Amino acid sequence: MNVLVTGGAGFIGRWVVKRLLEDGHQVWVLDDLSNGRYENIAEFKENPNFSFVRGDIKDESTLELLFANRFAICYHLGASINVQDSIDDPRTTFFNDTVGTFNVLEQCRKHKVKMVFMSTCMVYDRCMDEKGITEEHPVKPASPYAGSKLAGENMVLSYFYAYGLPTVVIRPFNTYGPFQKTGGEGGVVAIFLKRKLNGEKLHIYGDGTQTRDLLYVEDCARFVVKAGYSSAVDGQIVNAGLGRDISINDLAKLIVGDSSRIQHVAHIHPQSEIQKLLCNYKKATELLGWKPEVSIEEGIRRTEEWISTSNLI
Repeated sequence: MNVLVTGGAGFIGRWVVKRLLEDGHQVWVLDDLSNGRYENIAEFKENPNFSFVRGDIKDESTLELLFANRFAICYHLGASINVQDSIDDPRTTFFNDTVGTFNVLEQCRKHKVKMVFMSTCMVYDRCMDEKGITEEHPVKPASPYAGSKLAGENMVLSYFYAYGLPTVVIRPFNTYGPFQKTGGEGGVVAIFLKRKLNGEKLHIYGDGTQTRDLLYVEDCARFVVKAGYSSAVDGQIVNAGLGRDISINDLAKLIVGDSSRIQHVAHIHPQSEIQKLLCNYKKATELLGWKPEVSIEEGIRRTEEWISTSNLI
């Protein structure tokens, strides 16, 4: 198939592209490199099935030209993803994540292309149920990032109902692994590992009792790709996670071992914090036959090995 991945030079996008190429598809990546990095996809440049276009999802003329390639699926991962940035500058996040999504949707409608829309677990309200968060759980957009993603979700689903366009909304939980940024805009695992390898203290925002469901990136990419292949999830919202949560305190101990190297600091944006994130991925198993395969311990080991050998410390 001809397949488009917006945001394909990003962390998760890179792994989605890799899997699609391994499956034998012709893959186009559209990325403006504002968040993604060309280095993430440089290894694919000699692959005859790979094409890279540097461009913006807000640029309708770029999208018009690109969609002439008659795609079967569009994996729409292009977005502003930083919660704090969305609080500081909501306009940029709104235009990228909502207006940009609308532009891509319109091309999908015009050319009858299935869209897989990458949303986020950050749209959910807090959950204390030990069975985890299902897709029916209440939402609470506690940041403009989450609000923009929910707006995008509703547009994506409206195209399914109004036009019969095959669309699916996917909500992966906290994804981590190789190729994730290790700076302030990266994920907690990557940041903790880099600080560990540099001999620095691990900083925990707040009291550290907040929990996260950590999904290894190759498990996430497998889920994303499957959602595009299957019509069983069309018109649906589907979660993916490990189904096991861990407090930030326990995560820090797991990574660094020595509690004297852990320091609690004031929370930057406590209003957007979700106290407990635990995924119930039963729907993904039922509709896609998907389950996570990589444990937290193994995923952290692989990620640490990648960071230590990638000149990131």
